[in-house]
Amino acid sequence: MTALLTIITPCFNSEKTLEKTLQSVFNQSFQDWEIIIVNDGSTDDTEKISLEWVQKDPRFKYFYKENGGLGKARNYGIERATGTYILPLDSDNLIEEDFAIKAMRIFDKDMNVGVVHGYAEYFGEKEGLWIVDDFNLQQILVHNYIDACAIFRKTLWEMVGGYDENMPFQGHEDWEFWISLANVKTTFFNLHQVTFKYFVSNTSMIHSFTNNMVFLNQDYIVKKHSLLFHKEYKKNVKQLEWQRMDH
Repeated sequence: MTALLTIITPCFNSEKTLEKTLQSVFNQSFQDWEIIIVNDGSTDDTEKISLEWVQKDPRFKYFYKENGGLGKARNYGIERATGTYILPLDSDNLIEEDFAIKAMRIFDKDMNVGVVHGYAEYFGEKEGLWIVDDFNLQQILVHNYIDACAIFRKTLWEMVGGYDENMPFQGHEDWEFWISLANVKTTFFNLHQVTFKYFVSNTSMIHSFTNNMVFLNQDYIVKKHSLLFHKEYKKNVKQLEWQRMDH
């Protein structure tokens, strides 16, 4: 059985949040989907919860692999995906009911669009809206402001070689992936609406980062995409020169 959209949900000891995440997938208005749950070496009841959903609906697919980190788990799932489009969904986030169906309309309308994303609503230990800017190359080179929970064409993932599995520390794979897509002139489309709910917890991966871990990942990304960074740097220098000449 094939699907137009494949949702990829890596899990590591996700028993506390996974049920609600999977329920949000089931509740969406778009129906031509499959979800690939990748159990990345969990030791809790992640497998039990996943298999209960597999029994309920054949669109739920479950795989177990030895723990290898987020990038490897996402690639593992996407390699097994039948969908034309991919949606990475973390095992503690919730997809909005109308996200996929609105994204598909954008893809159908404009073949040049490669990624559709939107805003997020915080829940858990933080509340409020995460208003995400439209895609800007210089902004994404400075920091990642677009979450992994976006829908993109699988062909783009294939073109750039997937999520980088060689990052010094896991946690910035989505940032490097967006930069890779920008490097092949991908068009990003912002729906300007909440597309998912983002779970905030003191135990989230982001809170485990040290300054040195962040620096090493940034250094890795800059070196990998040095030509792109240098090109944008030269562009900025020229703009400053023109501004000085105008004055």
